[in-house]
Amino acid sequence: MNHAEAGRQAEFLLIEDNPGDVRLTREALRESKVRNNLNVVGDGEAALLYLKRQSPYTDAPRPDIILLDLNLPRKDGREVLAEIKGDPSLRRIPVVVITSSEAEQDILRTYDLHVNCYVTKPVDLDQFIKVVQSIESFWLTIVRLPSQDMLD
Repeated sequence: MNHAEAGRQAEFLLIEDNPGDVRLTREALRESKVRNNLNVVGDGEAALLYLKRQSPYTDAPRPDIILLDLNLPRKDGREVLAEIKGDPSLRRIPVVVITSSEAEQDILRTYDLHVNCYVTKPVDLDQFIKVVQSIESFWLTIVRLPSQDMLD
């Protein structure tokens, strides 16, 4: 059963330091057909605290999907991805890298770290919104993910 069929709110974690991209992602998900909640952290260290439910994120909901930028302060997205995929309690959460980098080495490295998908951010505003909505639609209405009960 996917999230659309289950009727429950989908939890997103956006790990992004660019306020403009945060705003656009929030806007794209607000127009979504699937009920969702977007949580945002602005750097890699905060992302890991959030995911491990450490202070100040002890009550953080477990995300259904992680949207990860690669170029982050304090701990970059590659390091965050490596820690997520290396942690048995986190590795099943789908991670979608959404970044401005088109570098082949970034694409190869993130797939070597077991990213679920790599998306280059479009520069065009309308395209950016369409990309975010496509990610949401694919991961929450087409793909079957493990239930939260199985992950906790």
